[in-house]
Amino acid sequence: MSDCGCHHEAKNAQERKILTIALILNATMAVVGGIAGWIGESTGLLADAADMLSDATAYAIGLVAIGRAASFKANAAMLSGVALLLLGLGVLFEVGRRVIYGAEPDSGWMIGTAILSLIVNMAVLRMLAPLKSAEVHLRATWIFTRADMVANVGVILAGVLVLWLGSPYPDFVIGTLIGLYVVKEAVEILREAREARHNAGGTPE
Repeated sequence: MSDCGCHHEAKNAQERKILTIALILNATMAVVGGIAGWIGESTGLLADAADMLSDATAYAIGLVAIGRAASFKANAAMLSGVALLLLGLGVLFEVGRRVIYGAEPDSGWMIGTAILSLIVNMAVLRMLAPLKSAEVHLRATWIFTRADMVANVGVILAGVLVLWLGSPYPDFVIGTLIGLYVVKEAVEILREAREARHNAGGTPE
């Protein structure tokens, strides 16, 4: 059986199934989180939703990359890293804008939506566990989801503090922390992608 190439095909089929489910779940939660963040005026929720949208993009790239050359996969991871870096910087900009112009985050929307996102991300991370030691474009998807779970917990804690203190600043703080964490993860992905491109025979930029 191992000589017929069936194992490789089965592996690709499994990866496609995992990434497709993860893509659907993250895209759905990005929309839900974005709407909740807008209604609840929460920087943390908006940042979390944007992070989920970035994950969905990473899964889509992962689907396209399956079965392609190593250089294509490295470039796909590089694209994911760049997108995530821009997203993180955008989140930090939005936090600064809201600090200046003001906002009144709703703790109920923050806590409820973040708990739902955490449940979804826990399920996705479990599905992605076999891929965390895989090729760089697939490892990137696992890193994205791990970052999401940290962000979800942060938003829940921030929501509790907003309710307790009656202040928007915990939301601003978690928005800033998510933005910084996203930037850190982007740098990690870009570093691994550069190494993968070098190993594939490409020239790092």
